[in-house]
Amino acid sequence: MTTDSPKTFLITGVSSGLGRAFAVAALSAGHRVIGTVRKAEDAERFVALAPDGRAHAVLLDVTDLEAIPAAVAAAERVMGPIDVLVNNAGYGQEGVIEESSIDELQRQFAANVFGPVAMIKAVLPGMRARRRGHIVNVTSMGGFITMPGIGFYCGSKFALEGLSEALGKEVAGFGIRVTALAPGQFRTDWAGRSMTRTPRSIADYDAVMDPVRTARQAKSGHQPGDPARAGQALLTLVEADNPPARLFLGEDALALVGQKLDAMKAEIAAWETVSRSTGFA
Repeated sequence: MTTDSPKTFLITGVSSGLGRAFAVAALSAGHRVIGTVRKAEDAERFVALAPDGRAHAVLLDVTDLEAIPAAVAAAERVMGPIDVLVNNAGYGQEGVIEESSIDELQRQFAANVFGPVAMIKAVLPGMRARRRGHIVNVTSMGGFITMPGIGFYCGSKFALEGLSEALGKEVAGFGIRVTALAPGQFRTDWAGRSMTRTPRSIADYDAVMDPVRTARQAKSGHQPGDPARAGQALLTLVEADNPPARLFLGEDALALVGQKLDAMKAEIAAWETVSRSTGFA
């Protein structure tokens, strides 16, 4: 896929996984990509993807909130105004909520919520002045459904989903579009070395947590989603005249989301009388 109107993308976390796949797809289509990485060797590998200068690496940890505005401004001076922001950087925290620490919760939200919001605030003034732009926040099917053992992760992605939806309503009048991109299981290292795991400590949770942890580790590297095809889906999304507020990626995501919607409708109906009973007579 090539494009007649190249855009400048800013994609966080391009050293591996979906972030790299998104960057490769955009570069292959003729776009310019600013990619954030945390290591110098990853910056060199990223720049090598487009020796013609269309790949520009930025050394940045998205949890360093104070560094983000200057880093974005410097990148725009080199590559031009940002047309598309893809907030991809983040990680998964595995652990039963009672066993997991508040410090782990704060780190999870720093990477998956606070960093993306800081990136958004850095690009919005320029997009608003130009009256165009697209912000893509990579959430997860775990931002709509939940699974035991990744409560902090799901909580962070639920938060990013809500922020995305509200932001989209705030900036629609400026020609800026916002999409929560929610992948299912893709063949990346998300459930492998990229995931942090809280040590088990409460035996009562063994029956719930042990099978979940074992199954997740066994499935790592064998997930059904193809990152390269996710990259093509991103290009389709950003080229759309009327992009959605939320886009799920993967058969598994669609199936699980559909099941939750059906369960929600049934539960709402079952408790409708109580819901309606709370107004003044």
